[in-house]
Amino acid sequence: MTIVWVILALFLALILVLVVRTLLLKPTAARSAKVNLESGKRAETYGERLAKMLQKETVSSRFDPDRAKFLEFHELLEEMFPLLHKTCEKRELNGSLMFKWKGTGKEAPILLMSHHDVVEANGNWEHAPFSGDIDKLGRIWGRGAVDTKASLFCILTAVEELIAEGFVPECDVYLASSCTEECSGEGATLTVQYLKEQGVRLALVLDEGGMIIEEPIAGVKGIYGMVGVLEKGHGDVKFIAHGKGGHASAPGKNTPLVRLGKFMAAVEKKSPFTNKMNATVEEMFRRVTPNMGFGMRLIFANMWLFKPLLLKLLPAISSAAGAMLHTTIAFTMAKGADGFNVLPQEAYVTGNMRFIPHQSTEESIALISKVASKYDIDTEVISWGVPCPEVDYKSRPFQMLEEAAAEVYPGVGICPYVMTGGTDAKYYTDICDHCLRFAPLYIDSQQYASIHGLNENIYQGALPLGVDFYKKIILKSSGK
Repeated sequence: MTIVWVILALFLALILVLVVRTLLLKPTAARSAKVNLESGKRAETYGERLAKMLQKETVSSRFDPDRAKFLEFHELLEEMFPLLHKTCEKRELNGSLMFKWKGTGKEAPILLMSHHDVVEANGNWEHAPFSGDIDKLGRIWGRGAVDTKASLFCILTAVEELIAEGFVPECDVYLASSCTEECSGEGATLTVQYLKEQGVRLALVLDEGGMIIEEPIAGVKGIYGMVGVLEKGHGDVKFIAHGKGGHASAPGKNTPLVRLGKFMAAVEKKSPFTNKMNATVEEMFRRVTPNMGFGMRLIFANMWLFKPLLLKLLPAISSAAGAMLHTTIAFTMAKGADGFNVLPQEAYVTGNMRFIPHQSTEESIALISKVASKYDIDTEVISWGVPCPEVDYKSRPFQMLEEAAAEVYPGVGICPYVMTGGTDAKYYTDICDHCLRFAPLYIDSQQYASIHGLNENIYQGALPLGVDFYKKIILKSSGK
């Protein structure tokens, strides 16, 4: 009986520890933070200027080498930002742009970037996708409004206005804008190649990535700026099943398409990849936990106990959270026979893979290949890449970003996180140890969902805040 009481006492003590640790976490300023979108002449002027950029159709395609539309867009930028073009050294790299704003050389150079190509705009939009319409709520409509002409506008405007004020940076400031980011083209690689040839090593690269959003994770209340400090590797793999073919009137068992279906179902039911929380993910949860509801807060405030459970449950609860814990594969394309009544002699599906650092690219491909082989399926690697180096959230460049954000967005929380999508920043890791992925613009849930989707738009009142943020980054990089 004594043992039972001891076990009960220990259990109650454990519960008490868990509850006390949870209650000690008080909500942070992010929970009640507000983003005050600017109104008035400045916001309206910025909105009208961005609208001009959105009216230029700059859809990129790996199958279309013509750069005429991008060169026309460059002409518009020259009209809009005359001081920048007069002061900075301009280099055009087959439709992609790079500017160098020469500083005094007292500080290490930085690079701000945002691409000017966009994806196609299919479907029925409330406002035509290249209209640049501005509605009564102050939203500017058009493909590229969020991804990423708005941040490009803010970068160029920040430099234009600083030049007008007579400011000279103490570091060289590079501005880069690819015309092939959306189609995985050469823009960023050509830029990096040039910088390497010039012997340039950057103290900071700031590219697109996370933004200022409400409730970044389901159950987390408040407004946060999500900063990508790690980008997963990317690859495409083809899974091929062979068969005897024949007429569909007399099908056999386990034909190629059937085996491919079983394989995909098996992978979806049980992922072969290992879940693990790296330092970035743990820090992200540490920063958002105080603003969770009590139940979630109790679990995340006591990760020392619940981490094994979370590693199992998170991928099932949230695909976005799960993608930060393991390598992922998404089946994207398929082909079987050419006729309705023909059994294929060969069928295939493709898988788009995103590789997590704790499981090497080679190991991840080997694991998925092993599953495929159980269904007599061959694996062909089309392309593969390794994850980018992780940027330390304690580093000076990250802290500088936090400081700039705090001055422009008081109270808003800043969180490091794992980028599950791809950015041009991955090409810069050879010449920069601090490649951060963050566009300092507030967007709501509809605007977030509009990226690569329907009805892309952004508030014109968000633009002045973005301009102010980039100005502060330039000033802080100059030791101001």
